[in-house]
This record gives sequence, C-alpha cells and structure tokens, in this order.
Amino acid sequence: MAFQKVITAVLYASLSLFFFSANGQMITGTWTGKIGKQKAEIKIVQRGDSITGTSYYYESVNSFRRFTIKGYFDKNTNEVVWWDDKLVEEKYGRLNNNPQVKWPLESVADFNCPGGGKMMLEGKAIEKYNQTVSKGEVHLDKTDSRVFDDEWDDVIANFTIGSNDPFIIDSVETIATITNPVKEIPVAVEKIKEPLPELKKEEPVLQKQIKDEPAEAIKKEDPKPITVAQPKAIEKKFVERTKVFIKEIPISGDSIELRFYDNAEVDGDSISLFLNGKLIFEHIRLTAVAYTIKLSVNDLQQR
Repeated sequence: MAFQKVITAVLYASLSLFFFSANGQMITGTWTGKIGKQKAEIKIVQRGDSITGTSYYYESVNSFRRFTIKGYFDKNTNEVVWWDDKLVEEKYGRLNNNPQVKWPLESVADFNCPGGGKMMLEGKAIEKYNQTVSKGEVHLDKTDSRVFDDEWDDVIANFTIGSNDPFIIDSVETIATITNPVKEIPVAVEKIKEPLPELKKEEPVLQKQIKDEPAEAIKKEDPKPITVAQPKAIEKKFVERTKVFIKEIPISGDSIELRFYDNAEVDGDSISLFLNGKLIFEHIRLTAVAYTIKLSVNDLQQR
C-alpha cells in the first residue's frame, strides 16, 4: 500500500513537471491574427518567466514594420504581457500601403486553450509611450505556419530539444536587434552638402574685396554664427545632475550582467543607462521582471 502511494506521488510529480514544461512550450511559438484592425504576427520565446521575440505589423510581406519585443508570462493567471522594444526593420509596398501601427505597442492578453489543440491570446493593446491611447483588441491564434521568416524560427521549432537554452536565446536575441536596422539620416547632414558648390563660386569675389578694402574694415566684419548641435534633453539633464558615488564593486571575468526592475508598484517607470558619461540605453521600461543588460569589461573605464 505504501509502495503504491510512492508510485502515485512520483507519477503526480512527473505529470506536474511535464505540464510546467509543456505550458512553457505552449506560449513559445508563432501567433498570427489581428491587433486592433492591423494584421499581426508575433513570435514569442519564453525564457523563465520573461519572454522575448519579435512582432510584425503588416499589410503584406512587402509592407510591414518589425519590432523586437520584451515581456513576461504569469503562469498563475495565464496572463501574457509584451511590448515592442526596438524598431529593427520596415518596408513599404509599391502602393505605399503602410501598416497602420506607427508607434510601439504594449499588449496584455489571456492565454486560452478552448480545446481541439487550439490556443489563443485574447486581450487589449495600447500605445507604449502614451498608454491612454487604445489600439483595440488582441486576437491571435497559435499556428505552425508563418508569414515571415527570421532567426527565431529554428529556436521555436527546436524549443523542446535544446534551443530553449538561455545562452542560445540570448545569442539569437542579440542578432535580432541588429537585423536590418532602420537608418534615419539627419536632416542637418543633407543641408551641409548643398552649399559646398556655391562656396567655390564666391571665392574670387571675396579675394577682390580683400584687395580693395582696408584691413581695418575686414576686422570689423562680424563673424558668422556657428550653430552647435544641442545634446538630447536626457543627456543634458545627466550632465547637469550631481553625481553621487555609492559603491565600488570589484569585477572578475570578461563581462558583467546588470538587472533593472521595479521592486515596488509596476506603474510604467522607465530609466536610461549611461556608461562613462555616454548614453548607451534609453527608455528602459521597468517591470516586476528584471531587464537584463550584458556589458563587456573592456568597455568599462578604469578608475
């Protein structure tokens, strides 16, 4: 009788472990459907309680915006929360039929399994930086097919046989953040190129004026104002803020890992990170799950 109880207990523990692993795998996958009126494909990869991956908002395969995503999964409530972290790729179709989603979103959805192997994410979405703006309802179904191919596909396909290794997920996440980055050319750079041919044409006129006019008159000319690019508001605040030394931490190894999280009420706080006086990350959203950043020791300044 006692032996039977032991077998039952071991079987129950095994089934519980299987359910926990399967539950993680159920969240990991490709989800397609709509967020608001916009067609969307979300690739979610679970790493502990947190999730990473990528989001596509699209009209067609030739017209889309792609973001990296971050978030977390609450296994007690089956609630999935994710937000668009970084715009890494965008493409417009011939008819300029751009996706309606122009700003990063934050989505909160319930994970449902109604039966028959069907899995759904249903909830609501808002704008990430203006959370009073609703972007409609989230309706996504898990699927074995996909609209877009990217570096997450192999991780999702082989998640239960090795690709769930945190090192592999971190490596793919690093690659995903630099895939076809969106390049924005500052307007100031464009303007610098235009006056250069005109300067050469005006040089003979300047030389003639120097010969005909007294040297004193030349000295009295007011110099042209030089426009200096102003730093970002966040960098300006950092420079003006008083720096307070808190603690010196000895480091061994070739890298360090920093974790930031909101240990009080999660209310949408965000931070920026400076290294040796230089802005390296901004708009880091704080949640109950740590936001992890890895830095090379070679990048740290010796003091």
